[in-house]
Amino acid sequence: MSAPVLDHLILAGSALFDARRQPSIARLTVHPLPGGPAPDPEALAALLAGTWPAEAGPIALNLTSETWLRALLDWLERAGVQAHWLVELPAFMLADAATTDRLATLSSHGQGLVLKGRPLAPLAPEQLRSFKLAVIDVDEERRVPGEAAPAVPARSLPFAQSGVHTPAEASAAFKRGATAVVGWPLGDPPVGGTQRRDFPGAVSTVAELMQRLDREEPVGRLDEVLRRDPALAFRLIRYINSPGFGLSVEITSFQHAIMVLGYQRLKRWLALLLTSTVDSPDLQPMMHLAVRRGLLMEELARLQGDETLRNEAFICGVFSLLDRMLVQPFTQLLSKLPVPERVALALLDGAGAHAPGLALAQAVEAGLPYDIEAAMESLLLTPGEYNEAVLKSLAAARQLQG
Repeated sequence: MSAPVLDHLILAGSALFDARRQPSIARLTVHPLPGGPAPDPEALAALLAGTWPAEAGPIALNLTSETWLRALLDWLERAGVQAHWLVELPAFMLADAATTDRLATLSSHGQGLVLKGRPLAPLAPEQLRSFKLAVIDVDEERRVPGEAAPAVPARSLPFAQSGVHTPAEASAAFKRGATAVVGWPLGDPPVGGTQRRDFPGAVSTVAELMQRLDREEPVGRLDEVLRRDPALAFRLIRYINSPGFGLSVEITSFQHAIMVLGYQRLKRWLALLLTSTVDSPDLQPMMHLAVRRGLLMEELARLQGDETLRNEAFICGVFSLLDRMLVQPFTQLLSKLPVPERVALALLDGAGAHAPGLALAQAVEAGLPYDIEAAMESLLLTPGEYNEAVLKSLAAARQLQG
């Protein structure tokens, strides 16, 4: 996957979550590298085409450089449309009649286009027909006639809401008719004294299994624990046999899994399984983000060549949102859930070997290039190494959760 074009940009990944709280559209933001040269637009387009093929499903492309965006439109006209790409176009670009005509041509050939932001004046019906979706910031969506910028009816197009800060704001956006929200707001972490959510029974089972794996108890005793919850056992085997796991043999039982994987590799998949036991629909986006964090942190740790560190990094990322899922601070959670010392240090104090990787994963979700660059530098990563890790983790998440 390594390509020279990755040395000249900064990627950020997120998703659009629909009203069912499911990730319906992946989203890739492409920033210029501050102070760096402009990348070859054709190389960028070819990389995106190879990274996210049609069978991967829809992906929204948010290029923050107008120059790159126009070059991407040029490439689509020459190379042919990518119907599963939803190319985001800032509303101000529609003031150019030539651009409007080009968009109409691309749309008529099947290219997906997204209107980003509100135009300063209502669009003509023929302009609206070029777009499948609008992305509207929550502050823009709330504008009313008479304010500084003229309002355009929010429902002229199906719209996704950006800029929401809390789960309650996301729910309100859906009530106003939004088809999706961009990213998912996590809200503030819980503190001591907040009303906590009870541990589901399956969480206790997974926690007990992880403790027994730490003690390297005999396989038979581990199997006895899992037999208490057949549905959980089925889910674990399904995860292990998913394409994202990459095994060459099919795992048929928990004992078979231990024999093939060993105790430490199995523990990381129990961490993944633990997040899936929190079955509230409102928590589905957090589960998705937790897995994405774990996969990205694992890719970042892979560069250091330490398998133990990789497994820990994955667990750290997956567990990093468990406090919000269960509405309990990590000081309480980690007294019940066994995690490696370095993982606990990152989750409790934001310190230690895994803290920089966790900070970078969080910056990727926020999509802020300067925060990403600062976190990347703390890990001594080149832009190419970082961007390759982002793309690999996106592909792994697609396989695992697809």
